[in-house]
Amino acid sequence: MNHLPEPARVVQLPDGTHVYAENLPATYAGPQVVHQHIHQAAPDKTVQRIALGSGVGAGAVAASVYFGPLLIGALTAIAANIAFLAFLALVLGWGVHTVVKSVGSPEAGAAVKNVAKARRRGR
Repeated sequence: MNHLPEPARVVQLPDGTHVYAENLPATYAGPQVVHQHIHQAAPDKTVQRIALGSGVGAGAVAASVYFGPLLIGALTAIAANIAFLAFLALVLGWGVHTVVKSVGSPEAGAAVKNVAKARRRGR
């Protein structure tokens, strides 16, 4: 099934130049048809022929228009969830650190100081 538009008809004017039939001057007496095989589309139809010829149709265009914003929205939601979870982990870590620091006994504080001194001496 060929979905390409019909190729433009090319005519040769009496002066020897070639033009598309739809662009003929109003004073032109009659077209002299030149039968030639056109391999390249007319400038105004090139993009349409490339798009349709490469298999990109209305379905692909509609899918990109519909699913593009959905993909951006989904990625944004995922990024927001990850940012929220990172913030939650930070707050919980700070809370645990504060509780452990305030509940810790004097012996635990002395042990921490001893370990720190031992590390400094070991270097």
